[in-house]
This record gives sequence, structure tokens and C-alpha cells, in this order.
Amino acid sequence: MRLLETHGLSICFGGLKAVDQVDLFVDDGEVLSLIGPNGAGKTTFFNLVSGFLAPDAGSARYRDRDITGLPPYRIAAMGLVRTFQKTNIFSEIPVRDGVVTGFHLMRHASIPSILLHNRRARAEQAEVERRAAETLAFTGLGPWADQLGKNLPYGKQRILEIAVALAASPRLLLLDEPASGLNPAETNDLMALIRRIRDERRITVLLIEHNMRLVVGISDRVVVLNQGRKIADGPPGVVSKDAAVVEAYLGRGFVEGASVHA
Repeated sequence: MRLLETHGLSICFGGLKAVDQVDLFVDDGEVLSLIGPNGAGKTTFFNLVSGFLAPDAGSARYRDRDITGLPPYRIAAMGLVRTFQKTNIFSEIPVRDGVVTGFHLMRHASIPSILLHNRRARAEQAEVERRAAETLAFTGLGPWADQLGKNLPYGKQRILEIAVALAASPRLLLLDEPASGLNPAETNDLMALIRRIRDERRITVLLIEHNMRLVVGISDRVVVLNQGRKIADGPPGVVSKDAAVVEAYLGRGFVEGASVHA
């Protein structure tokens, strides 16, 4: 099943074609990596499909529904949820409360019910807290639950952002450079978490990433953008040896190193 499809998706900023006629699909159950040099249009593509930007041309469909130009909150409510390139967490509240806040889409009690703290509001709050504890355990953040978000080590802050995104019950999770700034051990933990998100939660993952060891190690398929255009699409072992990709992004040293470690 195709979860996400774009056809001719394009946007210009002044005279710059940031995303240029991009056709892309994401299949249910896969981990797809979107790679390319800085300025290739990767985050802009995320902004287009998640509703933070409206395209100049082309379309995006999620679960066979046209989402082109819809606002972000409506797209998120449909199950397409994203994280951001820069760490975006609730820094001044405990980790547990930050994850609880992420469950706002499942809250249905009325304001009077909440103010009166009646049975429905209490039941809903108990369910949210139960699911938040489950999410903290799943992501390995349980021991940090009472710490302020800003006091977590940087690697844990990246995981917290993913935990908050998981609280929104995504079907498709978009991760924008989740390994940025992580050391090798933290990167290994992230890779394991992404696999569990896909295998245990049955959530499809589309990620932007520059860490090619992570990309090759975790991706079912890789799409490459360069100067706003798609230049390659296929399994990581094939894409990493594509002449156009090597010239535009990876460099010959990566291919030689990958062959040594294959």
C-alpha cells in the first residue's frame, strides 16, 4: 500500500527552484531515507508534505487522500507526523509532561468536564498517562521521566522529540536529521529505536539524514535530491554506487569505504 505519493511537487523561492518536479512514494512498512547535499531541498520537501508550506505546483496524497496545501494540524491528525531538524522539545517541563502533551489529539473531554474533573475527564487523563508511560518505556526515557527536558543529554533530547511525535499516533513518521549531533553509541541506539518503531509499532518512517552509515544500515530504499530534483531512487547498496549520486553528494571515498566494509 502506498502511504504517501507526490507528483510534480515544486516550489520556488524567488528565482530558486527549491523543490523541482519531485515524484516520490513511500510504501507502508518501509524505512525510506531522503538524502542529498545541503540545500538540495530535503527539508523543504518535508515542509510541503506536512503542510508547513504550500507548493507552487504538483500534488501530495496521503493514504490516497489529497493533502496538498492542507494545514499542518489537519495532516498530523490524519497520521502524518514530523520532527524537526533543530531539537524541538518542551524544555521547561518534565519529560513525562512533555510526552503527555503530545497526546493532545486523543483528548475529547469538554472544557467543563476538565474543569469539573468529572468521570470522563479523569478516565481520559488516566489513559493518557498510561500511554505516556508506555511511550517513555518504549523509547528508553523512563528513567528520565521526572527530569526537565532541557536537562537531558543532547542524545536523549533527540529521542524525546521522537517520543512526543509517537504520542500523536502516526502512521507515517517523518524524521528530519534525527542523528544530527549524536555520537556513535547514540546513533546505534537511534537505529535500534527506528527499527522497533517500524517492526513493533508498525509505523512507516521517512527520514532525512546525512549519516550515511545509518542510512545504509537501516533503509529499505533511498531517494536522492540534488538542487531540488530527484536524481536517484532505489536500494541503498545500488544508490550509493550510482555515478550521479557519488558526484553530487557521496564522493568516491565513501564508495570505496563502503566496499571495504561490505
